[in-house]
Amino acid sequence: MEPQPSDTVTDKLAPMTTDTSLGQGHDADILVTAEEAARLAAAQAAAEAAAAAEAAAAAEAAAAAAEDDTTQPGDDGEGDETVTPPPPPSGPASGRAKVAVDTAMAQIGDAYVYGAGGPNAFDCSGLTSYAWAAAGVSLPHSSRAQMGSGTSVSSDQLQPGDLVFYYSPVSHVGMYIGGGMIVHASNPSRPVGVAGVFSMPYSGAVRVG
Repeated sequence: MEPQPSDTVTDKLAPMTTDTSLGQGHDADILVTAEEAARLAAAQAAAEAAAAAEAAAAAEAAAAAAEDDTTQPGDDGEGDETVTPPPPPSGPASGRAKVAVDTAMAQIGDAYVYGAGGPNAFDCSGLTSYAWAAAGVSLPHSSRAQMGSGTSVSSDQLQPGDLVFYYSPVSHVGMYIGGGMIVHASNPSRPVGVAGVFSMPYSGAVRVG
């Protein structure tokens, strides 16, 4: 008996259908593998980036720690200066110098405001002129002008009340308080406070009063 035409068509189509299904399944496997590879590559790249960032942070922290061992913070907020000279010897403040030092120290914690000369806010020369005014000595409200308002003294002869100047050209002044320290009005980010006499680029000092 000869096969019916429909049987012949079915017999021929069945293998084709199976092949097509297998082909589609194979393509899906390739697609999943490519997506998985892309995901793994992205995860690896993210891990490497995180490791690099962690290593950079550790290196920066180590550098900062090493710097802290040899420097004091620069109170102008612009950088640090290596502390090399020893603190100069000094005796206790007396007379008008004591009045000036006590007045300046009483302002610790007051705000820095450019151009201010007290009583509740100061810039650097405003603080020193305010303190010395309490002792009866008039000083100009300018760090450069104040440098010409007294007798020059060397850093190893500083006494409490002396004015200490920084940078070149001079743009900052503080008052020596003894023990290798000054009191000064630093910058808008810091209130009036104390700092090492050599914590900034030292330019000179004068004695007034």
